[in-house]
Parts: sequence; structure tokens; C-alpha cells
Amino acid sequence: MNDKKTSLALTTLVTTLGYASAAWSNGLALNEQSASGFGTAYAGRSSSALDASTIYGNPAGLSRIARKEVSGGFALIDVKDRISDALGEAPGTNNGDSVPLTAIPFGYVAMPIDERFTFGLGFYVPFGLVNEYESTFQGRYHATYSKVQVMTLQPTIAYRIDPHVSIGGGLTLNRIDNNLQTDLATGALNGGKDTHIKITGNDIAVGANLGVLIDLGAATTWGASYHSKFVFHANGHTEVSNTPAAFNLDGNYSNRIDTAMPESVDTSLTHHFDQRWTGYLGTTWTRWSRIQRVQAVNSGVSPLGQQLGFGTFGDDFKFHDTWSAAVGASYQYSRQWLLRAGYAYDQSPARNAYRNVRVPVGNRKALTLGAGYAPNPDLTVDIAYGYLWEPTTVLNQANTSGAQPGYSAQYHNSANVLAVQISSRF
Repeated sequence: MNDKKTSLALTTLVTTLGYASAAWSNGLALNEQSASGFGTAYAGRSSSALDASTIYGNPAGLSRIARKEVSGGFALIDVKDRISDALGEAPGTNNGDSVPLTAIPFGYVAMPIDERFTFGLGFYVPFGLVNEYESTFQGRYHATYSKVQVMTLQPTIAYRIDPHVSIGGGLTLNRIDNNLQTDLATGALNGGKDTHIKITGNDIAVGANLGVLIDLGAATTWGASYHSKFVFHANGHTEVSNTPAAFNLDGNYSNRIDTAMPESVDTSLTHHFDQRWTGYLGTTWTRWSRIQRVQAVNSGVSPLGQQLGFGTFGDDFKFHDTWSAAVGASYQYSRQWLLRAGYAYDQSPARNAYRNVRVPVGNRKALTLGAGYAPNPDLTVDIAYGYLWEPTTVLNQANTSGAQPGYSAQYHNSANVLAVQISSRF
């Protein structure tokens, strides 16, 4: 073991993550925390300690990491969202493709302390979304721009109770940054100009990630992990511009946004059929029902502004709890090459009656292929590709405020994802 090499690797990893472009996919929960796991569509995520990325999947898996290891990479996401059959009470365009090309970074460090204890540190992105519609978008009175990003740092400790049972856990330090924008249809009172609303805010919240890993036999391992909820009380500003002159409501108001991010439970099985073939099964439950409405409560708004509804701006989501499931397999083609494939089905938390242009998603399916290349015991390079698609999703947003003309449309969503990861051991 070379401490100088370890220090250099840690410095390189932290620098890379610090300058990475943390953009987000057109959803709310992100699964891009490792390329090695993505190759099997994350089947077996909590029962397979493939590398240091087990810090996210199941912290108990750290006990299976025999040497110091630094692992990091990114996932590149190309989302296609096509809009059809759009109807609205206001004129406009429906160009679609509102999600920019996205890069999501991740990185992990594992450091065995002795035969029983292992320490780890992880950085990953558990939640996020982004979409940016054209300025003439027909649904602009419900959203013009959305960016929510949650970044997590997780110090972790794992303990091997005996050769077959391990436990692990860590605190999660989570930072959220919000940027939500929309227009209001005030043109009739404002010389044809729309009023623009921009809501920003950030906060840090603490949660936990716990796990257990048990060998059920010589060839089968079961694992389970629990990601706790965490609650943000984000403070920021609501910028209001281009209001009708008679209202005199332009300004930069202080706001607060309270949001509870949901807990989840993941459980899976890994079974080695022989020296070459391994199978994986997994399922995840997520308590999305914690998110019913997200709103900014503004302070310093005049009595007239309060009467006109400028005291709060928000969206009803009415999310429901969801299940996802995945199945995958890997094949040890040679000493250097490991091949992977997987399939996953992920329920959407959005109810049909409340689906909106910020999160226009439906039930998602994914097919993935991956490979790991290990030229020597000290280095592994993982790469994975996935195609994600959803059935046609329908949204129908009513004019509930008088300044947000109704909008309905069908969304046709798909994505191509490429993930790359390098793991180095010392």
C-alpha cells in the first residue's frame, strides 16, 4: 500500500467531482450512482458489493471490500421528450426536447480499518430534475424552467459480525438547490406582457443510509438497505417582474420552501450459478406520498399582493408510493472481462389527474448492457448503456388561479444513458 498514491487518488477524485457538471434528468429520483450497477439495471444493488459504490447501494457491503479503493465516474443522459395533441387556452408552441444533455457525477472511497471495520465516503446525486421550455411554450403559465438538484455526501462505517453477516450505515449530508420559474397571463392588463416568477432557494438536511448483508449459502447473498427521509427548509428569494403597473408588485421577496424527500427500502438477491454466471433480483419501495404540494411562502408581500395570490406560489403533485423491480445477469467471459445485462420497471409517482409540465413522467422501463474490464487486480473500468422509455403520458392542467390558462398534452419520453466508472485499488 502506498499512502502517497492514495492521497493523490483522493485529491484527483475530489477535484473531478468539484468541477463536474451536475445536471439532471427529466424525473425526480435518479439511479445513476454507479456504472457497474447500471449494467444490470441495478438488480442486486443491495446484495452485490461490486466496488466502493456499495456505499450507496448497501453500506454493509463495504465489509466485502478487501483493499483501499477509490471509484468514480459519471452518467451521461440524453432525454427525448416529444409533445403531441397539445391544447391550451392560450396560443403557443410545443417544441419538446426540453431537457438538456445531462452529466451526473459520482465518487466513492473505501478504506478497510481491520478485519471487521471498514470506513467509506461517498458522493452521489439521489434526486434532481431539469427542464427548460422555449419562451413561447403553450404551457408556460404552468412552468417555463425547472431545476432541482440534491447532492449528497455520505460518511459510512461497515462492521463484519461474522464471515457471513455484515451491517453498515452512515449519515447523509444533503444539499438542495431550487430554481423554479413560470409566467402569469397578465397581458390584458399589462400591454401584452406576461408577469414572470422566479423562485430560488437552498438548504442542507441530514439523513441516514443503513444496510445489512447476509450470505444465505455458499452461492446466494441477500441484502437490504434503507435510505431515510430528509426534510429541507430552503430559504431563498422570489423574484417577481413585469407585473401590471397598477399593482406595483415587482420585487425580490424572501421565501421559504419546505420539502420532505422520501425514504426508500431496497432488497435484493445475488446468486452465483457457477464460476461464470451470476443472477440478480431486486425491488425498491419509495414513499413518494410525502410530496403532495411544493410551494414557496413569500414574506413582505403587500396586502394587495396577498389578495391577488402572490403570498405563495406552488404546484400540487399529490404523489403516491411506488415500487420498482429489476432482474439482471452477469457473465465472466474471461479473467479480464465481465459482461452484464438487465431489465427494470419503475412506477411513476405522478397521478394522472395531477401530472404537470414540471414532471411529465410515466411508468418507466429500462434495458441495459454493460461490461467491466480489469487488466490487473488493481484497476477496473466499467461501462454501461441503457435505453429508457415510457408509454405515452397525458397531462391536463386547469386554470386554477385565473392567471394560468389551462393546458393539456401528450408526452412521449425516452432516454439514452451512458455510464463510465473507474475503480482503483491500493
